[in-house]
Amino acid sequence: MSQSRLLLCTDMDRTIIPNGSQAEHPNARQCFADFCLHPEVTLVYVTGRHQALVQEAIIEYALPEPDFVITDVGTKIYQVKEARWLPWQNWEQEIAQDWQGKNHNDLMQLFANIGALELQEDSKQNTHKLSYYLNLQFDHQAIIGAMEALLKTEGICASLIWSIDEATNMGLLDVLPRHATKLHAIEFLQQQLAFGQDEILFAGDSGNDLPVLISQLPSVLVANASDDIKQSAQQQAEQQGNATMLYLAQDSELAMNGNYTAGVLAGVQHFYPEFYAQMEQD
Repeated sequence: MSQSRLLLCTDMDRTIIPNGSQAEHPNARQCFADFCLHPEVTLVYVTGRHQALVQEAIIEYALPEPDFVITDVGTKIYQVKEARWLPWQNWEQEIAQDWQGKNHNDLMQLFANIGALELQEDSKQNTHKLSYYLNLQFDHQAIIGAMEALLKTEGICASLIWSIDEATNMGLLDVLPRHATKLHAIEFLQQQLAFGQDEILFAGDSGNDLPVLISQLPSVLVANASDDIKQSAQQQAEQQGNATMLYLAQDSELAMNGNYTAGVLAGVQHFYPEFYAQMEQD
């Protein structure tokens, strides 16, 4: 593949943020930042973090300022211009269709009688993201089933995402529009910015990146990803007929270890070697 520009979409935690257990190469983050400075590169952060946490991470880890940010598990897209974060209203309109014009407050009222649900902090909510804590003593499958029944009666298409915060041993439950996913948000951005299939790369490390990693989009799984994720991603990509679109970064590439930002750059080199070489030369 070769092209003259690149839409570089990357997860943050444990992908470009070195907050996993594996070591980061000392030169990798600076090389990544230098690469992203080129005007031919449009940088997109794709993360479950909300805006304030993304901004904190950019400062704390000296990350390059992005051109766009997909936040809150795919429910928000921001364009970043001269440190101003401008929400994309056309994306809000896109995903609003799933909720039949209803918003966060409407769905909160719908679930008001389910006593086990505890609202998360305001910073973790937005117009099309409703987030709860759920104590692990409760049967989360039964509660999700009750919520899905209520949504069905209203004709609302929503995804209920369950996870566990191991640090607090607390259940987390997000209610999102069905199409508010990392994959759909990236494809929407790609279409709006008129980038071709051979002008894009996604980088990730974990299970919530799998829908993108196994898709038709060129993707790289950084070397510090777990063996389980690597195996699952390879198997699912092959089942989808997209095995050649997934690359597993190696620990010996680019004279770096393939972890975090080094893995992202290795993915660029793998899919777009001529482009990467030109950026290095410039």
